[in-house]
Amino acid sequence: MAGQGTSAGGSNGARSGAGGARSSSSARSGTGNRQSTPRNRSGNGSKNPGARSATAVAASPTAKPPTARSRGGAASAAAKPAPPQRAAAQVTAPAGAAAPASLLGRAWWPFRTMGAAPFITFLLSLYGIGASIYLTYTHYAGVAPVCSNNGTFNCEAVTTSTQSMVFGVFPVAVLGLAFYLFMAAINSPWGWRLTQPLIGRVRLGSVIVGMCFVLYLVYAEVIQINAICLWCTSVHIATFLIFVILVYRAAFAPAKLPPGAQS
Repeated sequence: MAGQGTSAGGSNGARSGAGGARSSSSARSGTGNRQSTPRNRSGNGSKNPGARSATAVAASPTAKPPTARSRGGAASAAAKPAPPQRAAAQVTAPAGAAAPASLLGRAWWPFRTMGAAPFITFLLSLYGIGASIYLTYTHYAGVAPVCSNNGTFNCEAVTTSTQSMVFGVFPVAVLGLAFYLFMAAINSPWGWRLTQPLIGRVRLGSVIVGMCFVLYLVYAEVIQINAICLWCTSVHIATFLIFVILVYRAAFAPAKLPPGAQS
């Protein structure tokens, strides 16, 4: 019995020893696991924004590759050429552009849209005003015009003749001044902008009447007075040129609407 007790005690001891060994190994393995877990966290669980954002972009089904604008940024946007429409608008100024800011530019601006022929009629009308003013002054001042006063070209003989008065009341110079004041107004840039048919008829009719009066004055000088006034002849030539331009435009060049004209 003593032997059985001894053997039983030995087997119990062996079991307890094996259990202790297993518990110690379990403790060691648990400690090892706990120690390895922080290392795994530090290796795999570290917060890396660059890697996480790259992974998120790659994993997103709607992600788009970066465009040239996002890569280039402001530098590429600044270097990008202007659209063709915008470039063309910068080179070519519109017809209805605003007048220049300078005083000289604003004064010249209405004449830029007149055209050559209307501009010439306006200049000739201004010359007619100047010559008529001078002849009116010499008539009332009683002085001879500055020109030849001998032979065929004799301004004094013409300006002091009876033919220099219309119906013995109005000096021809005053009548010419009134005529050219009207022609300068209707042949001005603002007069040419008025494109109503009535304005065109009045302009053409006025120069026809003026040309008929010029023919009478030439007849009076050559046939009745037997002298030619150079100042009067210059006015006659200006009237004839205006007549030719207006008749040509009325017959062969229909009126065109200039930029900004009133209809």
